[in-house]
Amino acid sequence: MSTIYHNPRCGTSRNTLARLEEAGHKVTVIEYLKTPLDKEGLRKLIADANLSVKDAVRTKESLYTELGLESATDEQLLEAMAAHPILMNRPFVVTEKGTRLCRPKEVVEEIL
Repeated sequence: MSTIYHNPRCGTSRNTLARLEEAGHKVTVIEYLKTPLDKEGLRKLIADANLSVKDAVRTKESLYTELGLESATDEQLLEAMAAHPILMNRPFVVTEKGTRLCRPKEVVEEIL
């Protein structure tokens, strides 16, 4: 059983989902833009992936600059991602072997 935090408009996310299915995984798809994680859910997902909060933010998203997040603390970034899920980098994948931000999509191979 695997879970992907998915944006169907993102090519990397679509390709990662396809790779999970190709590998025979039964996948729970969470479209995080429709069902966003709260601050604590984000904190756990990011920690489980062994990333910094900054690594999990889409810094190229225009909203990142508009909200002035360049010098934000981890708490401020988590609050911003919870309020504006478009700021969360994707796709995050959780399998029994671990959690990864699968960017590039080949990272998913580490947890298949």
